[in-house]
Amino acid sequence: MDTHGRGTGKRDQPSFHALVPDVTPLKRANRAILERRRTEPVPAQRLRDEQAVLRDSLTGHADGTIETGDELSFLRKGLPSGTLRKLRRAHWVIQDELDLHGLTSPEARALLVEFLNGCLRRGLRCVRVIHGKGLRSKNREPVLKHKVAHWLMLRDEILAFCQARPTEGGSGAVVVLLRAVKR
Repeated sequence: MDTHGRGTGKRDQPSFHALVPDVTPLKRANRAILERRRTEPVPAQRLRDEQAVLRDSLTGHADGTIETGDELSFLRKGLPSGTLRKLRRAHWVIQDELDLHGLTSPEARALLVEFLNGCLRRGLRCVRVIHGKGLRSKNREPVLKHKVAHWLMLRDEILAFCQARPTEGGSGAVVVLLRAVKR
């Protein structure tokens, strides 16, 4: 019972038909049968990523050489080839690293820019960027590997990069040599 002495249970409530006695229910035969068409899902994120890559490829160019094949490497134009050899042989100590596993392309790019800017402010020369091997991605292909390489080549302060040694991430990471900051 509520504060007014009325019952509040279901048995105490009037039925729907008692509340609306003048209403006539529709006959089932008068209902339209609508077919639900299944629409194919639109891979919106992939389309946005592909458009961003296309925009990037049209707006920027790298001034250097990149070696093709399975192993990524890049050397800025005008630097001696020994620089890349030294980078591969761990001549410089890796001073910091960034792990981009599981991020979308826009998230990865923003984080990479922030990371590189921070490295330059701190005067770091050699860092590792882990982009992943793509083992959990569609078709088991590394989604970020070539994007990271492209983004790095567009930045003037990147002198060189190469695939990390097997003990440092192998084909799932690159070691990056940054320009020395004049103080």
